[in-house]
Amino acid sequence: MIRPTKSQLKIRDAAARDLLVVAPAGCGKTEALALRIQGLLQRGDVAGPQKILVTTFSNRARDNIRDRLGDYLPISAMRERVTITNFHGLAARLFRAHANVIDLNADLILPDGDWVGAHARSKGLDFNTTAALQKTLRVVKQEPRTDTEVDSFLQKPGLEGALAVERLRVQEGRLTYDDLPRLAELILAHDAVADLYRAHFGAVVVDEFQDLTPQQLRIVNRIGYKRTTYAGDLAQGIYGFAGAKPIEVHSAIRVECTEAVEFSESHRSSPAVLAMVNAMGPLTGGSALTSADPASWPNAGLAAVAHHQTAEAEGEWVVKVARALVSRASNHRVGVIARTVGRRRFVEAALVAEDVPFFRWDDGILDTDTARAIKSMLAGFDLKRYGAATDKMAFLRDASAFESVTDPRGRESLLDALSWCHDLLRDGASPQEVRGRVRVGDAITLISAAGIHLLTGHVGKGQQFDWVIIVGLEDGVLPDFRATTAEEKTEEARVLSVMMSRARHGVVLNRAASVPTVTGYSKSRPPSPFLSQVAAADPLDSRGLVEWIERADWKAIAER
Repeated sequence: MIRPTKSQLKIRDAAARDLLVVAPAGCGKTEALALRIQGLLQRGDVAGPQKILVTTFSNRARDNIRDRLGDYLPISAMRERVTITNFHGLAARLFRAHANVIDLNADLILPDGDWVGAHARSKGLDFNTTAALQKTLRVVKQEPRTDTEVDSFLQKPGLEGALAVERLRVQEGRLTYDDLPRLAELILAHDAVADLYRAHFGAVVVDEFQDLTPQQLRIVNRIGYKRTTYAGDLAQGIYGFAGAKPIEVHSAIRVECTEAVEFSESHRSSPAVLAMVNAMGPLTGGSALTSADPASWPNAGLAAVAHHQTAEAEGEWVVKVARALVSRASNHRVGVIARTVGRRRFVEAALVAEDVPFFRWDDGILDTDTARAIKSMLAGFDLKRYGAATDKMAFLRDASAFESVTDPRGRESLLDALSWCHDLLRDGASPQEVRGRVRVGDAITLISAAGIHLLTGHVGKGQQFDWVIIVGLEDGVLPDFRATTAEEKTEEARVLSVMMSRARHGVVLNRAASVPTVTGYSKSRPPSPFLSQVAAADPLDSRGLVEWIERADWKAIAER
């Protein structure tokens, strides 16, 4: 039986419908939101037939809230009184129902993947050109512009590539993921539609407010201004590249909400891990956290910083530490996290060289049907014809019999897998190597399996590991060399904080004095300025870490 904390009960019982919940990682936010929804319904603050609208940023977050709600509401109430959706799902619903008010056809093709990226790849555009194209289209569409206004904006000099892609989109009668919120905002600008949704939804709950773009906040406000519960943590705002504006959005929410509840106790992490996360607080804007039950953590947890002469030496050392951890607690998960995939490659090389099994989070974890189609395609793959193909994505679609798949979810899964194959083949992997990396499973398998996991900081957001080993604490890597403004550098500090806060028992930071470039040239790297920040937590050095592992109570750790 789950016993809610005082903060969670305060959120449940808050009379104001405009509520801000500041909930750092591991503080029980999802449980608090489930209780909040229960309280709104049981008190009659949202009376039938009105419903509560819950918005999330991912299907997993949606499913997490739905699972928690099952502990507090009967199935009938969940079905009849609560709508849980991600933002693109909400926008698609608005478009399908009300496209006529903005003079568009509701039968336009809804997105089933990254159409802009797939189109760019089919034209042979390089990574930087593709990224610039996607950013241009994303930025122009994060304002409430009609198709005509978007076209007019893109007629500026230097935007010819984006204009051509946009006109092709309109010609083909399709929408992208950037179009959905743009059109939803235009639709909700019509008072009759907004009034309809305000009458239908008596309250709104937003999970992870720090990931909102200003556009998404405007959509939420049109439906539930002064009736919205916002939950999240400014220190976890790491999606500025996607248009999120954590500080701007947080300021607007502070003005809107009459009451705020702030969590200060972590139920996830040991005191040692929390000390490291708290040390980053002055840079991230995060709240200081304490352990809800510090005595329950054997040896108070682990925090360490290790320095290495080369990235190769770092990779070998990290593998030794990871193996030492999983050999002592075989049920534990060790997350090896880097800012980028490229910086992580030295750990991966060491794992492969020593034949150590691991999970690579950027590999395709495919459902059975998609895996079968990809493996079949790659078994007799004609690499010469593929190399000669002008439109390589079209070649892959034909080779995989993409058009024979009619289920929308199946099409999206297969399209994502084909894009993954394209990227690996472009980077020089052989068809046989790609085929060997296809695994059958699902996200649940990946996030629950014991062992060593390789991932990046953004992919790991929202996940949890028993141990986190972070590599690449060099200036130019973390923080990234492209972070030049104060806002961008703050976001880089948050990326590190998010990485560390994934850990339960222990976190280990690593830096290398010399890191080879992609061409093999060794380049000296100064330490990340963040290392001086976490020094306030008094982490162990590499020798202290080894001694900690040797003297720790592993029976108690494995059971915690």
